[in-house]
Amino acid sequence: MNDKLKQAVNRQVANWTVLYVKLHNYHWNIKGRHFFTLHEKFEELYNEANQHIDELAERILSIEGNPVATMRECLEIASIKEATGTEKEEEMVRTLCNDFEKMADELQDGIVLAEEANDEGTGDMLIALKQSLKKHIWMLKAYLG
Repeated sequence: MNDKLKQAVNRQVANWTVLYVKLHNYHWNIKGRHFFTLHEKFEELYNEANQHIDELAERILSIEGNPVATMRECLEIASIKEATGTEKEEEMVRTLCNDFEKMADELQDGIVLAEEANDEGTGDMLIALKQSLKKHIWMLKAYLG
């Protein structure tokens, strides 16, 4: 199986793991006029992230790879950054939007690698993730106005 494809999927495991922790940070630290809306939204997104982490890691195992499984490894290969703990509500949403855009671009790269490797299962999974992220990006941008 294609090592570049395994690396691309592993980067998604790392990104979603960093995002999972970041979304908890935002969920716990949100303050302001939109507390109720964003507190609930961040919980919805970290639950979704948890599901994606498991599915992506299991996919890597099924294509004979080894998913990253420590925070150190995730932070080393993730393309998104941890929360600082100082973000205000609008900055939280803007950061998530930027993270999702970066991840969607990287998913596209993975989709191409999956096509080249004739790995329809991985390709389909990455396409579905990208579509989900695109919907979140649209909603977050609408929230930001």
